[in-house]
This record gives sequence, structure tokens and C-alpha cells, in this order.
Amino acid sequence: MEIYPRPLENLIEQLTKLPGIGQKSATRVALYILRNQKGLAEELAKNLLEVKEKIRFCPTCFNFTDQEPCAICRDTNRANGVLCVVEGPGDQLAIEESGIFKGRYHILHGVLSPLDHIGPEDLKIGELLGRLEKEEIREVVLATNPTTQGEVTASYLAKILADKGLKVTRIALGIPMGGDLKYIDPMTLRHSFNSRITIEP
Repeated sequence: MEIYPRPLENLIEQLTKLPGIGQKSATRVALYILRNQKGLAEELAKNLLEVKEKIRFCPTCFNFTDQEPCAICRDTNRANGVLCVVEGPGDQLAIEESGIFKGRYHILHGVLSPLDHIGPEDLKIGELLGRLEKEEIREVVLATNPTTQGEVTASYLAKILADKGLKVTRIALGIPMGGDLKYIDPMTLRHSFNSRITIEP
């Protein structure tokens, strides 16, 4: 037996398909939309459709955009010869929000994973190689995640890019601020020791 009327049940069911939203959260959101003014539901529906209709991949970096190319690729101040390679748009957003990187990006849309039958041809690696000369890239920063697949992908790219005479760097991996050594995994500890730096007095 359904607790709520069918249209409300349908909305709850659709909301539970979103990542991180369980039955209780979906019900809470659906009831909030129901109790609010009709304008909220109309704007929400309009924005959902607009995202599907207007957002596409930038033909240069493969980030999400509503213009071609995206704002970062259009910004001439960012054409500094440094390219940061990330796994997905969320990674690019995290780096961008930190304000630490002022070059351009290339989004792979995944990582190498032989067990899942994901090879180089399934990622935007060919497109990355095509950008190198065209944009006069001097350095490529590999910012894949510190997972087994992320490390495999970074190693694969490092070999290809080094063969082209480029400077290839990898973001440092190690102990997070506030971390406790006894809870850190062996792989992170190994990276921390291998990436140690000299402290200037």
C-alpha cells in the first residue's frame, strides 16, 4: 500500500535515483517541494531541462560548458604552457576552487582500468596528445586521484609525455593536515616519504 498519492510517490522514486539520496532524504525533499510555492517546482523543472539541453563538453578540455570553448580555455591569461590533467569535472572544480592553479586543464573522463576493460582509447588521451604542440605546452601536471587506477593512469601518461620531451610533474600525495600516522595506509605513507621536502630554517 502506498503511503503518499501516486504523483508524490513518483517524485520520491525519481529522487532516490540520485547519488547520495536515500528514501528518507528523497521524501524530505519531495515534501519540501510540495509545500513550497509552485514557482520553486517550475524553476527546478526548467533548470533541470536547461542543464540537459545546454550543457555539453568543451571541445578543447572536455569540461562541462554552455559555450565553446569554455571560459578557462578562452582565457588568454591561462595560456601559460602548463596543463593539469584530471580524471573528471569534479576534480577540476576542486582544484579551481582552491585558486592554486592558473593554467589550463584536460579532463580524461575516467582512468585506466584493465579489469573493467577501460583502456587508453576509452579516455581523452588522444585529444590530450593533440593539444600539446598546438598550445605550446611545456609542463603537464598529472592530478589523477591516489587510487590504484589513478596511479596506473599517471604512470602511463608520464611515460608517453616524457618521451615527447615535456616536463611531467605529479601532484604531491601524502599525509593530510590533521592526519594521524597510525591510521594512514601504507601506500600514502610510502608516497609521503618519497615526496619529502627539505625544510629551510
